[in-house]
Amino acid sequence: MLYIILFIALFIFVIYVFYKMYSKKTQKFPKHWHSILLKEVKFYKNLEPNEQKRFQGRMMQFLAEVYIDSVDFELEELDKILIASSAVIPVFAFKEWYYPTVSGIILYPDNFNDDFEFSHESKSRRIAGVVGTGRLEKKMILSRKALYHGFRNKTDKGNTAIHEFVHLIDKMDDNVDGIPEVLMQNVNSIPWLKLVHDKMEAINNDESDIRAYGGTKQAEFFAVASEYFFERPKLMKRKHPELYKMMAECFRVKF
Repeated sequence: MLYIILFIALFIFVIYVFYKMYSKKTQKFPKHWHSILLKEVKFYKNLEPNEQKRFQGRMMQFLAEVYIDSVDFELEELDKILIASSAVIPVFAFKEWYYPTVSGIILYPDNFNDDFEFSHESKSRRIAGVVGTGRLEKKMILSRKALYHGFRNKTDKGNTAIHEFVHLIDKMDDNVDGIPEVLMQNVNSIPWLKLVHDKMEAINNDESDIRAYGGTKQAEFFAVASEYFFERPKLMKRKHPELYKMMAECFRVKF
């Protein structure tokens, strides 16, 4: 009997040690972040007070699960606030959510090239955000300039950080193909694909206000359309009602 008690006690101790080692503590939401969010994040500003509280909790949960690092500058509070908001916005309607496809965000001061160089001497500094692969698997690299621009420009229908988090959502079924299974449980994929191809054709024929990058492939269309949906939902609803309806069903939110 004594051996059984000792075994159980040892088992509980081991479980406790592993829990302490690998669990990450969620920090308390800093009260002064509320006023920053009201100023910087329209999605948050439009929520009811109780939903703002839930948004705050989701932000802090994300920040506990994912590290954020900066290159060549000191990370500031607003960097963390905008990155966490970008992560929460697309999945806010999902009560239980975490991102198994990312463990870290690396923030660059400006756009970068294919070799992740961002100095003014570097050529082709055209990349504002990317989801890493290979040695950068589970990493996201973002331009700080693009991050801020995504929240402060109210008319361009774009948000780079949201774009990259949508790619991470799409990646959860191991295929970044513009058909994220986790979001499309309530959506018939056949009419969705037809709609996507029709919209991509319109983009490539210069007959659409959807950003041209959305015409390159399905995965990019979904990410670009998601930016549009969260940045200018009323405009999308007016100009692209069928696409708006599909996106609303995917993200389980209506504006």
